[in-house]
Amino acid sequence: MRHGKKFNHLGRTASHRSALLSNMACSLIEHKRINTTVAKAKALRVYVEPLLTKAKEDTTHNRRIVFSYLQSKEAVTELFRSVAPKIAERNGGYTRIIKTGFRPGDAADTALIELVDFNELYNPNAEEKKTTRRSRRSASAKKEAVVAEAPVVEEKAAEPTAEAADSTEEKTEE
Repeated sequence: MRHGKKFNHLGRTASHRSALLSNMACSLIEHKRINTTVAKAKALRVYVEPLLTKAKEDTTHNRRIVFSYLQSKEAVTELFRSVAPKIAERNGGYTRIIKTGFRPGDAADTALIELVDFNELYNPNAEEKKTTRRSRRSASAKKEAVVAEAPVVEEKAAEPTAEAADSTEEKTEE
């Protein structure tokens, strides 16, 4: 009986399926986005996200584990050098699946699967978005704090210029 065994076999044998997912994962890591069917994209997401989590910690052990899944030195190098630093702060959800309609030849439901942190259209300035997002309560509290700190900043700016003038007078007297 096959109770509880619910992953998609994709109409392939186990060896063919693992080779397919390995090749698709290598392509995703190298090109940052690929077009495929929705079923393959969902299977690929389950396959590649644990590998991306492993890549966040660059150890020899993790490199060997990832290489056993990918079988491509170039993909492993790209994953640990350029992809892992970008996803370091993210706790999961490294990929995004966007449905793109139906393929003309066989009407298969197609999708675009991509690495989330590499899409400049959806997050052009990810760092600025993090700093500008805040709740209503914290916004008013921060405004009051900025108003209270504003005169202090101006006084600090005025003091170094006076000290600089004193130091230049001392130099001229010597």
